[in-house]
Amino acid sequence: MRDASFLGTQPVSRLLWKFSVPAITGTVITALYNVVDSIFVGQGIGELALTAVTVAFPVQTLLMAFGMLIGVGSANIISIRLGQGRTDRAEGILGNAFTLMFAIMVVTTGLFLWYLDSLLQDFMGVDPAVLPYAHDFISIILVGSVFQHIGFGINNVIRAQGDPRTALATQIIAGIINVILNYLFVFTFQWGISGSALATVLAQAVAAVWVTWYFIWGPAVLKLRWKYLRPRLHSILDIVKIGCSPFMMQLAATAVMVVFNVQIQFYGGVTAVAAYGIINRLMMLIFMPVVGISMGAQPILGFNFGARKYDRVLHTLRLALLAATGVSILGFIIAEVFPQEIIRIFNDSPDLLRVGVRAMRIYLVMTPVVGSSIIAGNYFQAVNKPLFSLFFTINRQVFFLIPCVYLFSSFLGLDGIWLAGAVSDGAAFIVTTAALVYNVRQMKKRIPA
Repeated sequence: MRDASFLGTQPVSRLLWKFSVPAITGTVITALYNVVDSIFVGQGIGELALTAVTVAFPVQTLLMAFGMLIGVGSANIISIRLGQGRTDRAEGILGNAFTLMFAIMVVTTGLFLWYLDSLLQDFMGVDPAVLPYAHDFISIILVGSVFQHIGFGINNVIRAQGDPRTALATQIIAGIINVILNYLFVFTFQWGISGSALATVLAQAVAAVWVTWYFIWGPAVLKLRWKYLRPRLHSILDIVKIGCSPFMMQLAATAVMVVFNVQIQFYGGVTAVAAYGIINRLMMLIFMPVVGISMGAQPILGFNFGARKYDRVLHTLRLALLAATGVSILGFIIAEVFPQEIIRIFNDSPDLLRVGVRAMRIYLVMTPVVGSSIIAGNYFQAVNKPLFSLFFTINRQVFFLIPCVYLFSSFLGLDGIWLAGAVSDGAAFIVTTAALVYNVRQMKKRIPA
C-alpha cells in the first residue's frame, strides 16, 4: 500500500511535474475520444455525420457532468481526508462514489433513451437530414454510459490518492483501443456512425474494468470494500457539495452547446454547425492540457490545505497558473496560424473551410487568458470553497456567453455568435482574477510569520 504523505514534503515543482504530465497526457487522450470520432466520421462518412457528432456532443458532455459530479467530488474529499490522516473516511467516500455512479447511470440512461427523439427534434432542433445519424450515435453512447462514468469519473480518485501513473495508464489503454476500433469499424467494416459510437463504448468498457480491478485487487492506497458501498448521507453530501462545481460547469457547457447549435443552425446552416464542432474539438485539445495541469495540482492543493501547509498551497497555485497560461498562448498561436490545416484534418469541403477559418479566428481570440480561469476554478474547489468554485466555473457560460450569443447575433448574425465567445472569455477572466487575488491575500494571512 502506498503512502500519500509525500504530497506534503516533496518540492512542489517536482510534485506538480510528476502529477501534471500524466494528467495532461491522460486528458489529451480523453479529448481524443471525441476528436477521433469526428475525424473518422468526417473523413469516412461525410459532413452530415460530422454535424451529427457535433449535435451529439452536448449529450456526451451532460453524461460527463455526472461523472465529474461524483469523480471529481470524491477525489477532492479523498485528498483532504488523506491529508488529515483519515484513511477509513477516504475509503467510505470511495465506496459511496461507486454506488452513486451506478445509481445515476440507471436514471440518466433510462431517461435519455426514453425521451431521445423529442430531445433531438423538439429541444435541440436537429436538422432532419442529420437526425438519423445523431439518433444512432447517441443511442449507443447512452447504453454504454456506465463505462464512461467509472472509467472517466472514478479514475480521478486514482490520481487523488497519489498514483498518477496508473490513472494515465487507464486513459492510454482506452485511447489506443478507441483509435484502433474506430478505424476498423468505420473504414474496414463500413459500420458507419454506429461503428464509431460502438468503438468509443468498448474502449470505455476496458477503462472501467481496469479501474474496478485496481481498487479491488490492485496496489491502491484505498480499497473498494463491501461495507462502504451502502449509501451514507454524510458521504453523499460531501461528494455532491464539492463535485457540484465541475458538474455545474459541464451542465452550463451543455446548455451553451445546445444554444450554439440552435443559433448557428439558424444563421449558418448545417455547415456552420460542423465548423463549430471542429472548433470545439480544437478547444478540447488546447484546454485539456490545462485541465491536466489543474488535475495534477488538485491532490497537492487538497492534501496541503488539509494539512494546513498554506505556503505550499500558494506555491502550487503560482506554478499551475504559469504553466496553464503558457499552454493557452501556445494553443492560440497554433489556431491562428494553421486554421485551414486544422479544418482539413476533419473534412476538406470548401464551404466548411470558408466558414470554419473565419469562425476560428474570431472565436479563439481570447484563448491566452482562459487557462488561468480554469486553474482558478479548480483552486477554489481544492481548498474546499465549492460555492466560489461553482460561481467562477459557470460565470462565463451562464452570465456572459449565452446573453452575448443572443445579443450579438441579433446585430451581426453568424459573426456575432463567434464574437460572443471571445467577449465572454475576457469578461470571465477579469471577474475570476479579481476574486482569486482577494482569496490569495486572505490565505497569506494564515501563514505563520
